[in-house]
Amino acid sequence: MINNPNLFEINTRVWMRQFDSAEKTATFDDIPTSYWDELKAKGIDYVWLMGIWKTNESTIEKYCFEDGLVKEYSKALKDWKREDVIGSPYSIDVYDVNPKLGNLKSLYRIRTELNRRNMKLILDFVPNHFSAHSSLIEQNPDLFLSTTENYFTEDPHTFFKPDINKTKVFAHGRDPFFPAWQDTVQVNYFSVAGREFMIKTLINLTKFCDGVRCDMAMLALNNVFKNTWGGVLSNNGYETPKNEFWKLAIEIVKNTCSNFLFIAEAYWDLEYELQQQGFDFTYDKKLTDRLKIGYVPEIKDHLQAHKDYQQKSIRFLENHDEERAAKIIGKEKSQAAAVIAGTITGMHFYYDGQFEGKKIKLPVQLGRETKEPECVPLKLFYDKFLEITNREIFKHGEWEMLKPIQSSEKNTTHNNILAWTWKYLNEKRLVVINYADTVSTCWLKIDIRGYPEEFSLIDLLADKVYERSAEEVHTIGLYIELKNYQSHIFAY
Repeated sequence: MINNPNLFEINTRVWMRQFDSAEKTATFDDIPTSYWDELKAKGIDYVWLMGIWKTNESTIEKYCFEDGLVKEYSKALKDWKREDVIGSPYSIDVYDVNPKLGNLKSLYRIRTELNRRNMKLILDFVPNHFSAHSSLIEQNPDLFLSTTENYFTEDPHTFFKPDINKTKVFAHGRDPFFPAWQDTVQVNYFSVAGREFMIKTLINLTKFCDGVRCDMAMLALNNVFKNTWGGVLSNNGYETPKNEFWKLAIEIVKNTCSNFLFIAEAYWDLEYELQQQGFDFTYDKKLTDRLKIGYVPEIKDHLQAHKDYQQKSIRFLENHDEERAAKIIGKEKSQAAAVIAGTITGMHFYYDGQFEGKKIKLPVQLGRETKEPECVPLKLFYDKFLEITNREIFKHGEWEMLKPIQSSEKNTTHNNILAWTWKYLNEKRLVVINYADTVSTCWLKIDIRGYPEEFSLIDLLADKVYERSAEEVHTIGLYIELKNYQSHIFAY
């Protein structure tokens, strides 16, 4: 297993449109294999095809034209039409491939193509809910959180009667801090039937992919589920299970397929708990937010966490839930942020369009996007940066953070600088970033034992070579001066 892998997310239903022809709408079979070669060349190890599962088109008209969503559509796609609204990919009918994209056989071919290139396929697992119109409501009602008529009467936004059986009342899926998601039905994690079904689903997914990205994974934790649905659970006789769902599920699945990867979308300081329950990687949203704010001491503090925790953290600037980095923090700052997020230990997570500098966040309910001009400087930066980091030293090396030293008594700009080294076999890299809008300087102490008196540092980002005195670096340090939001990646 790669210690510090790169993950690439694709908004599949929208991304596929580039392969359409005048004769037909593209399916999985129309994806050119050369595309996977391009991702491989960029150092991508995992490809997450987001949103490939079967949904219920009947939910679109009923749930996808609320005022808030319509405003988002108009913001992202000024000329949108009703047919552009294709529903949320997180409102799943069943775990079968959306027939507009392909079938399980064509999905398996994609996995085979990726595996042939030593890349792996990640797919969605949405533990919290299914579509409010899912066929499973009729086929397997015990899977879902049901309750009594009075709950529906008192709160028809959170509870509903499915069209197929008006005598039953079910809960919509929800995050406890927000109103219920109207187009979903809540899975009951305090039900034996619910847990067994979801574990069987995960075991079945091991046949078609190499891992899953688990949407809002913390919602299935016993304490979170109880706090979200306490009254409903107690009034319907459900008791807190002795075991955590994730610990049980991950152990069972990994006994079936030991290399199957579990990725958790996680918030609320529950990342460590989910790691302890078996997740291979958990979202690091705190780093994302701190990079946006740009207060370097907080970024440094965050990177002081235990290495085991950091090793299992997913570093990202954007994804389908986040605003685009190029829009929020701009071209220069987003480059510096990319160097930070892409050269620290853990999983490095990129989103389709990030390399080209896209600025529009597309609601997941839309099936078409605005064509944006490519940001050439960002594209050139990412081409160079991904080439540099697509090396064994960044995938398997040892990462160590450095402490920048003040360059002079009155100059405190060393506080703006982040720095770390990578070591692997006989290779070394030094990464230095000035994460501020002013020129910043510092001294850095690096290990140069065994180096000749005059040695070279090759700046791989700028294609420059610096000759330095080993004696000076040993006694005083390596002097660094960087303009605003500029970076060095030295080989030495």
